Amino acid sequence: MRCFTVLGPSQTGKSTLVAKLASLEGSPRKYSSPYHLSLAEFEFINEPWCAIDTPGANEALAIAQDSLLVSDACILCVSPSPDDAVLAAPYLRAIEASATPCILFVNRMDEPRGRLRDVIAALQAYSNHPLVLRQVPIREGEKVIGSCDLISERAWRYREGQPSSLVELPQNILEREHEARAEMLEQFSEFDDWLLEELVEDREPASDTLFSIASRILKENRVIPVMFGAASHANGVMRLMKALRHEAPPVAALQARLAAAAGLEKESLSAVSFHAFHRANVGKTVVVRSLVDGLKQGSPLNGAGLGPIQENGNGKVVGAASKAGSIFAAVKSDHIPIPALLTSGQAAAPPDWATPPTPMLERILVPVNERDETKLSATLAKLAETDRGLKVMQEEGTGAMLVCVQGPVHLRELRNTLSEVFRVEVTDQVPNPIYRETISKPSTVHYRHRKQTGGAGQFADVHLDVKPNERGEGFTFAETVKGGTVPRNYIPAVEAGAREAMEKGPLGFQVIDVGVTLTDGQYHSVDSSDFAFRAAAKMGTRQALSQASAVLMQPVSRVEIHIPSIFSGGIVTLVSSLKGQVLGFDRDENAKGWDVFRALMPGGALEELTRSLRSATQGIGYYSKTFDHFEELYGREADAIINAHGSGAH
Repeated sequence: MRCFTVLGPSQTGKSTLVAKLASLEGSPRKYSSPYHLSLAEFEFINEPWCAIDTPGANEALAIAQDSLLVSDACILCVSPSPDDAVLAAPYLRAIEASATPCILFVNRMDEPRGRLRDVIAALQAYSNHPLVLRQVPIREGEKVIGSCDLISERAWRYREGQPSSLVELPQNILEREHEARAEMLEQFSEFDDWLLEELVEDREPASDTLFSIASRILKENRVIPVMFGAASHANGVMRLMKALRHEAPPVAALQARLAAAAGLEKESLSAVSFHAFHRANVGKTVVVRSLVDGLKQGSPLNGAGLGPIQENGNGKVVGAASKAGSIFAAVKSDHIPIPALLTSGQAAAPPDWATPPTPMLERILVPVNERDETKLSATLAKLAETDRGLKVMQEEGTGAMLVCVQGPVHLRELRNTLSEVFRVEVTDQVPNPIYRETISKPSTVHYRHRKQTGGAGQFADVHLDVKPNERGEGFTFAETVKGGTVPRNYIPAVEAGAREAMEKGPLGFQVIDVGVTLTDGQYHSVDSSDFAFRAAAKMGTRQALSQASAVLMQPVSRVEIHIPSIFSGGIVTLVSSLKGQVLGFDRDENAKGWDVFRALMPGGALEELTRSLRSATQGIGYYSKTFDHFEELYGREADAIINAHGSGAH
């Protein structure tokens, strides 16, 4: 079986295109997962095929990337409007990174929204591969009524509900056809010395030879050929499917490409897992593409036997061994990670290009029923194993379950899965930034701890100097006690008490960057103890902190913002409006037409940065973050935070 993925932005007609391709010669077998990934298995000219239809939302880009792991080739479906070209930029980036041979299909050409050459020029801004036009449209006024193939130089007129009819090449497009064909041949000749020589000698190459060259350079992933049509009318669909049949590489090429990326022997790579989901009363279902003949229930895969294999679409268990290239669903195969390159004895991580975008939206999930707290933790861990776009952790301080998701749609689907499959109802909350506090001036305190309880008493006397440390220095402790006024064996208890006082300062937050020095003290030979000195140090340090002008500290993160270059002009203003600091920007070396901005952002602004960045870049821009440092925060903003989250909230 041969397999291709159809991917691209929302509203470009991907699902319609898949349906028309799969129905060219009969009825396909269809199968959909809860995460909007659909498979259509069909026959075309006596060959079995599988088309993978991926969701178009930017938040689901990880699903499209994982589908490329099992694709012999892909179709990038795009809008006929040049203004929409930027929406295809994330998909071009993923396709090029994966080295998957690609055909670009400009869909919905029945809508007069722009010239094809302008669409290609706009898309070329995001592609390192040459976009090579393989057809030119035949128009009546603004309406596209057919196409001319630039290799065979044959023209077809579209017919609603019927195959296109072969017609004579219209005179009014001859000049455009010759111009476009010359451009195509020139681009082909960059990858074929024979063709270059033919063109230099002004000889006309034969069509059959040109088709062979086109097939080879697509298999070698040298160019991205461009075709067009209107899937809703089945226009251009047959020509697209024939191009896939003749020019897309076989499954053995995919096996070799993945094995080389993972440093494996080609023959040892048996299968690729690329999608998974959980179903009530069934458990985890893993979708796998076999790269070799003979996989069946019980076959060794990643060191254990493969579970029951189900036929896509009807869920029936398949007893026969799979053929190379076939796609199946495996149940009771929890030992198979997702996604992974699978041999009989191990699972190799997918190539780096399959790493999903960094999730930007953070939410705390709170179970509606308290008894589900433990179940929620275990369930989220399961879901994170099958969804690499999801990150799960615990919120610092509260221990609440914190999830990082791709966006609001991803969050909604996560909540639905928790509810419908695992019967765990949750609400979500925006997490609070992690605030700290420090002091702005030194303070000296003498604190005596004395308590008589009827038996042995408690006595400890300490003199402490408390001072602000340099930023990032953290907590330090020293002692300058002379004459044994505090015995050496009690000094560790003093340090422990001072550290304990740092857990919550006068503003209500953890205290950082403070130095405590024990300078003097007294003890009692009977009533002094580690406990007494620890208590004295804790209370004395707290008293000193309250006298040392506490200052609120906000977290500052270093962010890398990835955006198409056409949006770069507004990023400086956006960052500045959120009280961030732009550190600089560069062209993205890994993606044509993209920029990378580096900035420092206060923690309280990251939630708004997520919303504003999506809005300013039509949902395409994303950022990654790492904690950088804490900095002082004053005024009304600080007062509001203290009242909401610190000592003022109690």
